[in-house]
Amino acid sequence: MYRWFLISALAAVAACGPIAPERAAQICEERAQRADGPFGNITLGTNSKSGAFASGEIGISTDYLRGTDPMTVYERCVVDLTGTGPIRPPSL
Repeated sequence: MYRWFLISALAAVAACGPIAPERAAQICEERAQRADGPFGNITLGTNSKSGAFASGEIGISTDYLRGTDPMTVYERCVVDLTGTGPIRPPSL
């Protein structure tokens, strides 16, 4: 579900035209990190009503499945969002 939200958010942002280069770099760094391998998170907690709880999520991006280089993913993403090249290298 988070993945569809992210795709929808990127599509909505892309429809609005170019965005700030720094914001594009942040968005595209996350996408490039996901192209580097499987990703996920685990949530553990407790509350006074239902006691302990746990949840988890694992995902694999299509860029990872295709074997696309994360740097290529980053560069293409920035160009798609801003219309220009990256302003800085990604922090992977």
